[in-house]
Amino acid sequence: MNDNPLGKDTRYPNSYSPDLLFAISRKENRAEYMVDGDLIFQGVDIWNAWEFSWLDDSGRPHIGKLTILFSANSENIVESKSLKLYLNTFSNNQFQSPSIATDLIKHDLSQLTNSDVKVLISSTKDNEKNQINSNEGHSIDQENANFTHSKVTTEALKTENDIHTEELLYSEILRTNCPVTNQPDTGTIIIKYKGKKIYRGGLLSYINSYRGHNDFHEACVEKIFMDIKKLCQTNQLTVYARYNRRGGIDINPFRSDFENNPENIRLWRQ
Repeated sequence: MNDNPLGKDTRYPNSYSPDLLFAISRKENRAEYMVDGDLIFQGVDIWNAWEFSWLDDSGRPHIGKLTILFSANSENIVESKSLKLYLNTFSNNQFQSPSIATDLIKHDLSQLTNSDVKVLISSTKDNEKNQINSNEGHSIDQENANFTHSKVTTEALKTENDIHTEELLYSEILRTNCPVTNQPDTGTIIIKYKGKKIYRGGLLSYINSYRGHNDFHEACVEKIFMDIKKLCQTNQLTVYARYNRRGGIDINPFRSDFENNPENIRLWRQ
């Protein structure tokens, strides 16, 4: 982690520089909250870079939203500041077509993460795809809960009874912190499950307890998934966090034991 560019003075080259990218091992992070290496979920990390820019072959600047999809099975994740710096190096480079630029990004990120990365680009012509969506399901943010935690605690995470149900719940108070800079990351967490009815106040208390927790977005979502699965013994479970953008990029980890291909929705704070 010593070469991690987070929290350090950084160079800002004007030409394409893939050497800026920095990989972080998923295995090392997961060793802290997984008993063994077998994943009990599938998933994807959806990154939306809203400030991507490049030049066409005449030198005219173009802009677009870049969407990058990393499999939860990838060996590594990319450190967010290094990705921002890397993408910024495209802004003064000429490409005959956007696909040449996206193919280059796909190659570099696939090599870095040791996985098949998908890269998509949209422009103002695709504006309908980028409209703000409303949250679906039931907000738990007004439930009675304990808001005094100084660290992650699972003591209130439990089911109410043996009655089985199917629910889509969400909370907009999600807040975690960067493990390097301690800067806050805020967003919305969406929980879809089948099984014994989860005590909503306890779930809110548990989510609130992450306010002082330092970890990467992906690890936080996986830990939440693992804790709910273990303590509430859901038959089916999805945990999807829509983090607010920082530095022009929002990161949205999706983990599920029964769903695939989440919709890349945009919520009102993103």
